[in-house]
Amino acid sequence: MASKANLFFAIVIVAATAAPAFAVDYIVGDDAGWNLNVNYTEWAEGKEFYVGDRIIFKYAVGNHNVYKVNGTAFQQCAVPPPSESLTSGNDIITLAAPGRKWYLCGVGNGTHCEAGMKLVITVFSAGPAPAPSPMYGAPAKQIKKPMSFWSNLKLKLHF
Repeated sequence: MASKANLFFAIVIVAATAAPAFAVDYIVGDDAGWNLNVNYTEWAEGKEFYVGDRIIFKYAVGNHNVYKVNGTAFQQCAVPPPSESLTSGNDIITLAAPGRKWYLCGVGNGTHCEAGMKLVITVFSAGPAPAPSPMYGAPAKQIKKPMSFWSNLKLKLHF
């Protein structure tokens, strides 16, 4: 009996320290990366971004940068102070909160942004609800965003 209790506590500790399962990494622009002559509106179309996912801006260092801005700055291509820019060429942003997110390239005092180097996405707080069970007559659907490890553990342990 003691070994079952130890196993249970080990599982709880692992679950509590585990990162959310099934987060997705998106390379902005896919193979083209973060560059001029890429339609980022088209790239983001049809993608669903969730809290915990990461967007990765890949570009040649010195050629571009990334600023996280608000909707007004995005529309106006208003570039924040240089101290707010990301410049590594492999900038990884973890989507930590739901809502609209705006990003732009500030090179040329906004000329890259004006040429289309800007991205807007909507981040959702959780994955889609699971599909109804087939045993009730509804067709099974593929779940796009699996449950977190902790939620799945709770279901397996029945509490």
